[in-house]
Order: sequence, then C-alpha cells, then structure tokens
Amino acid sequence: MSELLQMAKDLVEAQATSRSMSTEEMVVSLSEIHKALQGLAAVGENAEADENAPAVTRKKAFGRDKVYCMICGEGMKTLARHLRTKHDMTPGDYRKQFDIPRSQPLAAKNYSEKRRQMAIDRGLADNLAKARAAKGRKTRKK
Repeated sequence: MSELLQMAKDLVEAQATSRSMSTEEMVVSLSEIHKALQGLAAVGENAEADENAPAVTRKKAFGRDKVYCMICGEGMKTLARHLRTKHDMTPGDYRKQFDIPRSQPLAAKNYSEKRRQMAIDRGLADNLAKARAAKGRKTRKK
C-alpha cells in the first residue's frame, strides 16, 4: 500500500472512531483525503525544486556595486566570506552549483577596481617584482 493511501486510511479510521460513519461515507472520505494528500505532496515536491533554483539570476547577481548571493539573494562587495560563514561552502562549490565560469570574479566590479588602483598607488606590483628578482638571485647563487 502506498504511503499516502496508508496515511489516508489512518485518518479515516481516526474519524470513524470519533463518530459513526457508514461504509459509503468512509469510502468517500478516504478518496477525498487521498486526493488532498496527493495535492500536498505535489506542492511539497515543487517547493523542493524551487529551493535549488537560484534566488537571483546570474545576470543580476554580478553588478557594478554589489554581488548578490544566488542562494539567499543577499548583496555585498565580495562573496567568499559570505559563502564560508552563511552557507558553509567554498567558492569552487558555489561556482559548480550555479555553473559560474572561473573567469567571473566573485566580487563587485567597483570594489575590484578600487583595490587594484590602491595596489598601483602603493607600488605593490613593483615591490613584488623586486622580491621575485631577489629570490631568483638567491636561488641561482646556491
């Protein structure tokens, strides 16, 4: 016997113990309850499918000023910390789940541009080049 039919049977039995019911009333009640349970099961399956659907589209998720989480729809400058703390997920898992290419940054465009300009202003690229050159000289001397 199917699980829904068993549940409907149990409900009709409970009704029959609390009030007198004819055989015809039990059959009609069983049929109505079974149909209602099937409808509820279908709604539950659709809700599960909706849970896997993204909260926002990929196009809307990656904006100029904010990046929106496709799981919960929350907007922020970068996603990495949010994914770790709120969803216990790595950026790689997130990219895989929503089919996001590696070339798509998980940070807002304006935020990335500001950080890039800050690095240029501080001369971090020059410092990195000098450090790499010094490291290269040390390994050649050995």
